[in-house]
Amino acid sequence: MKEPIHVQQPVLVPVPGGKLIHEHLGRLAGGVSSLSIAQMNAPPGWMEPAQTPEFSEATLVLRGRLEVELPEGRRVLGAGETLLVPAGTRVRYANPFADHCEYVAVCMPAFSPETVHRES
Repeated sequence: MKEPIHVQQPVLVPVPGGKLIHEHLGRLAGGVSSLSIAQMNAPPGWMEPAQTPEFSEATLVLRGRLEVELPEGRRVLGAGETLLVPAGTRVRYANPFADHCEYVAVCMPAFSPETVHRES
């Protein structure tokens, strides 16, 4: 990268299950492949399939709670907590709680559908 990249508006990434993803920087927003930053809004009862991504993912919970299922067990992250999941780790994110969860995900390298390896 030789020039600053200024993204003035995030890109809405459509996903099933009612979760909203706004990519602020990444492959879709800014054409950056080295990292991505996305704001997530997960409704109550939302869950996604397990995945074993080729990227590391740092998750910062802004509001609500987020359940993270890892090989060593489940963790519940609350507002202000951050978790870094290394690349190649099987992980599943969910919001089984009664309130919305808002969080930020930073992926290194950037998230892509081809490298997330979601289970069906």
